[in-house]
Amino acid sequence: MKKFINIVLGVAAMVGFTSCEKFFTREPINKFSAETYFASEAELKMYTDGFINSWMPDYSEPASGDMFNDLIATKNSTGYLLEGAAYNASKRSAWSWGWLRRINFMLEGVEKNGGNIPADVKNHYIGVARFWRAYQTFSNMKTYGNIPWTDKYLQPTDEDILYGERMDREEVFDKIVADLEFALENVSGDAQYRKGQVYINKYVVGTFASRAYLYEASFRSNYEKNPSTNQPWNGKFQSPEKLYELAAKAAKIVIDSNCYKLAPSASYPDLFLSPTLNADEVIWGLTADSQVYGVHALSRYYYSDSMGDTPSATKEMVNMFLKADGTPVKVLEGEGEKSISDEFAGRDKRLGWTVLGPGYKVLTSGEMKLMPMECNYSMTGYMLVKWLMPNRVNFLSGQDNNSILIYRYPEVLLNYAEAMNELGKMTETIWNETVGLLRERAGVKNIYPSEADPWLKEYYTKDLKRPFKTNGNEAVALELRRERVTELILECGLRQFDLYRYAQMDLCERRGLSGEEAWTGIWLSESDVQNGFTFQGQAYKVGPDQKLESWTYPISETKADGTWSLQKAANNGYYLMFHYDLRWQDKMYVYPISQIDLNLIWQKNPNFKQNDGWETGI
Repeated sequence: MKKFINIVLGVAAMVGFTSCEKFFTREPINKFSAETYFASEAELKMYTDGFINSWMPDYSEPASGDMFNDLIATKNSTGYLLEGAAYNASKRSAWSWGWLRRINFMLEGVEKNGGNIPADVKNHYIGVARFWRAYQTFSNMKTYGNIPWTDKYLQPTDEDILYGERMDREEVFDKIVADLEFALENVSGDAQYRKGQVYINKYVVGTFASRAYLYEASFRSNYEKNPSTNQPWNGKFQSPEKLYELAAKAAKIVIDSNCYKLAPSASYPDLFLSPTLNADEVIWGLTADSQVYGVHALSRYYYSDSMGDTPSATKEMVNMFLKADGTPVKVLEGEGEKSISDEFAGRDKRLGWTVLGPGYKVLTSGEMKLMPMECNYSMTGYMLVKWLMPNRVNFLSGQDNNSILIYRYPEVLLNYAEAMNELGKMTETIWNETVGLLRERAGVKNIYPSEADPWLKEYYTKDLKRPFKTNGNEAVALELRRERVTELILECGLRQFDLYRYAQMDLCERRGLSGEEAWTGIWLSESDVQNGFTFQGQAYKVGPDQKLESWTYPISETKADGTWSLQKAANNGYYLMFHYDLRWQDKMYVYPISQIDLNLIWQKNPNFKQNDGWETGI
C-alpha cells in the first residue's frame, strides 16, 4: 500500500505563481505519493515553498528578539535571566525531530526520483533544502550546543539515533558548513528567485552563512571550552580562523553580486515603516498584507504596558551613537551629561530614527503633533521609535502594515568587515566600503579609527569575566561593535546574538558602568530633579516614593525590582536608574536539555548526559 503525506499549503506560498482565480477554483492538491514524488521542478518548488510558510521569521522576531540585553530596559525580564527563577530542565520544551525528518524526506526523495530534472534546477532545490537544514540546525546548536543530527529520513525503529548520544558541537557545525557551502554553490541568484524578497536565493544563503560562520568563529575565539561538556574545544574541524575566512567569503558573494545597495539617507526610516520592502537594501523580508501575511502589532508591543515589556533604550545605548563630526561622545569626561532635549543635536541621524528625540511627531486626531515621553511606556525616559508607526491609532489597534526586514545589506557589510579585521586583513579601503558607507548615509563624517574610544573599551572590559579582545585592529574592532548597535539594534535579536558570540552575556547582569547593576536612563540636572523639566512641550516631575502625577518617575531608596533611583553623575546632575536584578552564569551559554527528553532517553540510554552544570536549577 502506498504511503501518502499531507501538506498544508499557505496562500502565501502560491502568490505570484498562479492566478488567484486558478488557485481558488482548482481542486486542492494535498496528497502525494512518497514513492514517486520529487520527480519534477513543480513538485520540488511546492515542497520547498512549504518550508518558507513554516519557518520564515515573522514580526515577533523584531518585537521580542532584542528585548533582553544590556542596552534595552524592560519592566519585566525573561525568566532565564532572573535572580531566583530556579530555571531548570523542566522549563524546556521537548526536542522536535519533525523539521529534520521533513527536510531529509525531500533530500532522499529527490535523489531517488529526480533523475529527469535538469541538474542545475535539481541542485538549486536541494540547496534550498540544505539551507533550511543548516538554518534550523544552527538555531538548535546555539541553544543546546551538542545536539542529535542525522541526514537520514528517520523511522521509529532508528533507536540508535533517537536514543543515541548527541553529536559534538564542532562536528555539528561541520555539517552546517557542508550544507551551506553546497547551497552557496548551487542555489540560484537569478532575479526570479529574488522576487518579493521572500524566497530563498543565493544571497539569502550568503547572508545567513556569513552570520553563522561569524558567530561560531567569534564564540570559539572568546569562550575557551565547549559549554555542553566544559571541555576544551577538540579542534578536529574548522578553526576559528577558517570560519572567519568562510564568513568573509560568504559576505563577499553578496557584495560582489551588485544586487544590493544602501537606500538613500532620506529613505532610512521608511525601511522600517513602509508597507513594501526596499528591493535595493532588503535581502529577505515579509511584506505585510492583510490578504496574505496579515497585519501585525509591533507598535502596540512597544507602546503598551500590558501587551509587551515596555522596552526602552538606555543611556549607554544613546552614548554609542557618534557625533556628526565622526568622533565619539566623550562619556568619561562628562560630555554625555546632557538633557534629552539637547543630546540629539549634532549626532548620528540614526539616533533620532531609533529613539524618541526632539521634533518627532505622530498623527494624533488627524493632526501631526509632537510625541511626548510617556513614562508608562518607558523605564528609562528613552522611548524606542525604530518600528513605531507614527499614528496613535496603531498604538492600540494592532493593525500595523509595515513590512518586516529579516536580512539587510548593512549586516553583510559589517559581517565582512569584522571577519576581515579578525583575519588581520582590514584596510582603510575595506573600511570605507563598509562602515564608512553606513556612517556617511547617517550624516556622520567617515573617519578611519586610529585609536580606541576609552569609554567603549571600558564598556566591553570592566568587571566582565571575559574582557574585550580581538585578533585584529583594536580600534576597528570596537568601532564595529558600535556600528552593529547603531545600525542593527532591534533587528531580529542581533544584539543578544552578538553578546553570546562575544561570550559577554554577563553584560546583561552588569549593564552600565555605574556599579548599580541597573539600566541607566536619562540625565537630569539638579534643577530638573528639584523643579521638573519639559520635553516635547510636556512637563515632567521626578517624585520621591510615589507618583505625584501621571508624568512622574517615582524615586525610591530601596532599589528593589521595578523601582527607580537617582545616581549621581560623574561631573554634575543625576542619572535616572531603573532597577531589576539579573544574573548570568557560564553554564547559561547553552540551555538545559528538557526533562521530557531526558526521561525518555534515559530509559534506553542511561549514559546520556545533561548539559554541563544543568543537573540542578539556578
